[in-house]
Amino acid sequence: MDHLVPTYDDVLAAAERLGPLAVRTPLIEQPALNERTSARVLLKPETLQRVGSFKFRGAYNAISRLDRSRYPGGVVACSSGNHAQGVAAASMICGMNSLIVMPRDAPELKIARTRRYGGEVVTYDRETEDRDAIARALCAERKAAYIPPFDHPDVVAGQGTAGLELMQQAKALNAVPDVVVAPCSGGGLVTGIALAVKHLNPATEVYSAEPAGFDDMARSLASGRRERNADLSGSICDALMVATPGELTFEIARETLAGGVAVSDEEVRAAMRFAFTELKLVVEPGGAAALAAVLTGKVPVLGRTVACVLSGGNVDPALFAEIIQE
Repeated sequence: MDHLVPTYDDVLAAAERLGPLAVRTPLIEQPALNERTSARVLLKPETLQRVGSFKFRGAYNAISRLDRSRYPGGVVACSSGNHAQGVAAASMICGMNSLIVMPRDAPELKIARTRRYGGEVVTYDRETEDRDAIARALCAERKAAYIPPFDHPDVVAGQGTAGLELMQQAKALNAVPDVVVAPCSGGGLVTGIALAVKHLNPATEVYSAEPAGFDDMARSLASGRRERNADLSGSICDALMVATPGELTFEIARETLAGGVAVSDEEVRAAMRFAFTELKLVVEPGGAAALAAVLTGKVPVLGRTVACVLSGGNVDPALFAEIIQE
């Protein structure tokens, strides 16, 4: 990619590259959800994506474009779980080695599945160690490429394919979304989606949904500069706890997002229960943030057509059982 900021054309190229490898996840409408919100709500369950989250899209788009002669050691990534699995699975398909730096407190399921996709795992302490420094050292040592979780044009363009599909599928349902909401950590998913959505319908408003206390994107959009979260951990949404938005993603977000909202752990739990009981979908806490924003009316949905992304379903079974039984 010659330019740093990806474009709609890069999203189209990513869709071509992903072709039959990525699952074209459905766009579903549920009367119970429409009644509950007094809106027309369309859900994009990326929980059904390969590796259980949208992350495969961006990881494969970036890894498939690497110059292997420059990176004989394969790839290195940092992730609490979903990017880890996406990178490991994409590397395996591309016939490359992968090593993932994961927090020690990452859900056991995510660590185990990363290994299952052929990824080597190195753990670190979220509170005391710098994962980026660990990753940089490993890249130098192994002659490996670093694949960031969000701040990379190929990763953003890959995630944007979810937005491209969403708009194509909405059109097939005779729907034009007034609003699109997606969970946000570093912003790769929501900004990639925004590139596609805003190109195809400039009037559609795109919002980020983050955990309360970790709403760095929402605060950054409000202040006009990249803000940092005070804490490094402390939300049920383990997938959405990045300290600050990416440079690239914030640049895109400023141009394309209507705003950002924050949801509490309780609201996320309620959204997970709703997804399970009414929609029969298993959604992880971070993956349910946008649905929580819709159910609580934190994004303006009344009488509108709203598309909502369920970004991942890799939840610890014991935690999931506890939440749906509350």
